[in-house]
Amino acid sequence: MNDNLIPCRAESDALAGESPAAIDQSSPPATGNWDQQICQTMIEELWSLREQMLASEQAFGEQLACVSADYLPSARNLIHYLVLRQRDRRPLQEKLAWLGLSSLGHAESHVLANLDKVLGILHRLTGQTWVERSDQEPAGIYSSRRLLDQHTAALLGNPPRGRTVRIMVTLPSEAGQDYGLVHQLVAAGMDIARINCAHDEAPTWSAMANHVRRAARAVGRPVRILMDLGGPKLRTGPVETDACVLRIKPVRDKFGRVVENARLGLRPFGATNPVAGAPVHVGVDPEWLDQLEVGDVLDLVDARKARRSLRVIAREQAGVLVESGKTIYFVPETRLRRQRIRHGRRSTQLIELPFAPGALLLRCGDRLRLIRSGTEHAIESDPAAGWHTIPTIACTLPEVFTQVCIGERICFDDGHIGGVIREILPDALIIEIVQAGPNGSRLAGDKGINLPDSQLDLPALTGKDIEDLTVIASDADLVGLSFVQRGSDVEALRERLDALGAHDTGLMLKIETRRAFENLPELLLGAMASRAAGVMIARGDLAVECGYERLAEVQEEILWAAEAAHMPVIWATQVLETLAKTGQPSRAEITDAAMGERAECVMLNKGPHILDAMRALDDILKRMQSHQKKKRSLLRALAAWSPHSHAATALNKPTTERPGHRCK
Repeated sequence: MNDNLIPCRAESDALAGESPAAIDQSSPPATGNWDQQICQTMIEELWSLREQMLASEQAFGEQLACVSADYLPSARNLIHYLVLRQRDRRPLQEKLAWLGLSSLGHAESHVLANLDKVLGILHRLTGQTWVERSDQEPAGIYSSRRLLDQHTAALLGNPPRGRTVRIMVTLPSEAGQDYGLVHQLVAAGMDIARINCAHDEAPTWSAMANHVRRAARAVGRPVRILMDLGGPKLRTGPVETDACVLRIKPVRDKFGRVVENARLGLRPFGATNPVAGAPVHVGVDPEWLDQLEVGDVLDLVDARKARRSLRVIAREQAGVLVESGKTIYFVPETRLRRQRIRHGRRSTQLIELPFAPGALLLRCGDRLRLIRSGTEHAIESDPAAGWHTIPTIACTLPEVFTQVCIGERICFDDGHIGGVIREILPDALIIEIVQAGPNGSRLAGDKGINLPDSQLDLPALTGKDIEDLTVIASDADLVGLSFVQRGSDVEALRERLDALGAHDTGLMLKIETRRAFENLPELLLGAMASRAAGVMIARGDLAVECGYERLAEVQEEILWAAEAAHMPVIWATQVLETLAKTGQPSRAEITDAAMGERAECVMLNKGPHILDAMRALDDILKRMQSHQKKKRSLLRALAAWSPHSHAATALNKPTTERPGHRCK
């Protein structure tokens, strides 16, 4: 290398219009030429770092021995990356950047190779001999890309034409009965179908899988199937149902005039078929219902003791449609009486009203009792305040009661409600609510519970998960390990799959707890024993566990570690959620979706506008793939500022002087 081609520090400063005195005092001093001592100091620091990287492989010898041959270079590179990030390397980066060398800031995928390139340049700058050591490097800048592509294809399949990032869609329950829905998703570009085994039952999962395979054959392209295990998810138990009251009311204009009557469907109790035009239904005696005719008037006294009437306006096989111009409150005791006299009973009592799930209203400062099972409300004596009722709700995993401590945080319903554990009783936890909405928040059954401060020791595979694996092993291409926490959890899943003969089933590590994030290197090395493995950044639970303010930082670190391991990443939770649910995206979620380009797959959740969300995501990913590759920005030509653009024309337009005015 010709050293004369490299400007000295003083020359660089002059070219930049900056004197050496203006440079940050923490920068190396200028000498008018390359400072041999500074370069030699960096050489020694980098050699020491290199030796630590190679020595660390010996320390991880047991884990490396279990890694599959396809993943061995990746495992070694991950270990080198961990050594690189053990200490603050920012001072080293500043020195390297001062010399115009690589600062190792984009070295995740090829750590040792990047370090060796810097060492080689420094040796030449100082006139020392450098011997290539590529045989010791597990991956280079090009081979690392090939490794990631190979591992991604093994787990997620080949990328679709024109797009490098795959799209995964969570299937709704209806996908088990509606082949047309699944065909639409596949035709719209779904690359991976996700089936959540925390919901529905095994026959429904198998039906979904069969529909996906059938639709993929019809469209003529492969679609992979991910089945997520339910895992040891902490959830709230059932809550006492609210008083069963059904209200129907007409639509009125701003003057209070009725513009649309209230409507109700009457059908035989036990029936599920809807009555056309009815927004809500009640079940009644079928013999009494058979006597009704269009035009009949039904009298009743509602829950407020108000006299009301309903008129039958339509009759069909499913039942009858009735309407009223007044608001009516129905309860199970409400009786309907037909005005017209004919054979048969003239009145009947309502038998079925729409089920209204119960919920607890919690405000800041309230106490909540979390119990092992049941739905009853407990009564507690307080000498100062007298007798009072404490809202009570059960927990689906009561074994956590012995693993928590007083003062630890507890969160409900994706963090919408927060509390602190104040007492630990033999069969209950007493919790003080410290976070809720201004007017309180409602906590229903089957809502998630997070314990971000607690060191929980729960098996990753529950008894239900072990049963579910028999279906997953035959129907799925990859299995999601929910609430994984340690390397032994990964090993347990691999052993179960091997016992079922599912040796080629891919593993997806769902990183959704604080402990999983802290043990990520151990989890990655454990997953590398499989033929195909990947990581899902489950940002919903992860945000609750680690704190919303830390989520951006945490997801970045997961992306870096996965890139060092050449392991594919799924960008999950709430991607384009507003668009999928309402049809209208928010500005923030469009930007968030664009960040998904840094992963190998982006997951969308179900919603009535899921096809619109898929089309939008496809367009965003195709646009962003020419701008971003992992952490690296790509210098694609910017068409907006091309020589022929309006902006460029304005910038290059010659300046003209006005008469009598001299330009300065």
